[in-house]
Amino acid sequence: MITVHHLNNSRSQRVLWLLEELGIEYQIKFYERDSSTMLAPASLIEVHPLGKSPVITDGDLVVAESGAIMEYLLERYGQGRLIPAAGTPERLKYTYWLHFAEGSAMSPLLLKLIFDRIESGPMPFFVRPIARGIAQKVKTAFIRPQIKRHLDYMEAEIAKTGWFAGSQFSAADIQMSFPVEASAARGGLDTSRPQLMAWLKRIHALPAYQRALDKGGKYELLN
Repeated sequence: MITVHHLNNSRSQRVLWLLEELGIEYQIKFYERDSSTMLAPASLIEVHPLGKSPVITDGDLVVAESGAIMEYLLERYGQGRLIPAAGTPERLKYTYWLHFAEGSAMSPLLLKLIFDRIESGPMPFFVRPIARGIAQKVKTAFIRPQIKRHLDYMEAEIAKTGWFAGSQFSAADIQMSFPVEASAARGGLDTSRPQLMAWLKRIHALPAYQRALDKGGKYELLN
């Protein structure tokens, strides 16, 4: 039996979605973030040494990292579903976006989250102007331009075929859901990029996405 060690408001939501798309039986073990630090609880270290989500167990096997989990589940249980045929241009695009999601798209979004907290977090009054000035400068000079470049690129690519790996929905779209949803929540993605917003609307309407949402619980990136 597959167990998804599911942290609220995290990348593990898309693992639930993939399992629902594949129709695989699984169970969920829930974990809650610390309300002050927003970090995962120490109990996740008992599952994987890094103590982060997503992570799944399948019998005695432990698999961590979103992309690795996707590839494992598709190879073992997918039966060719949700992945383009080997040797096709679509397969190359699929592999690219599977890695782009965490390798490129999430980096500036994570930096923005960190520097937003530096800018707004508590600190001694005499340090506050300096820290906030540095945070604003980094965001203006580097982080926001990088997010814009990534969003412009994704907008242009999704406009070509409607899905990230071609004209058919694939696991690449599942993998890309988290950075695009994070961009909509805190990265400036809005109706000025209609192709990405339409793609979000399409994936949110999928029955398997809705089932995963019902089972996974509150997912604040959608608010």
